[in-house]
Amino acid sequence: MDEEFQCPCCGEDVPAGAEACPHCGACRETGWKEDSTRLDGLDLPDDEFDYDRFVQEELDPPRLKRAGLSWFWWAASVVLLALLLLLVLAGLR
Repeated sequence: MDEEFQCPCCGEDVPAGAEACPHCGACRETGWKEDSTRLDGLDLPDDEFDYDRFVQEELDPPRLKRAGLSWFWWAASVVLLALLLLLVLAGLR
């Protein structure tokens, strides 16, 4: 290569005759060649991304609550406590 060109990996200018990109370290063996094209990310749609919605969905998920099962755990607790009380009272006699 006889002239300066852009690194296809990071887009920075690579001096003529350089063995590797001074910015990212890419070289002919690891990615840039004369016919390479610049890779500028993952092609994610920036216009459609809603950061606030993402944060709400990923970092603050709604509480997982099964309706109708909370009474079951209350009843099971009361029964268990009653059984423990009976065992303690039976052991005192």
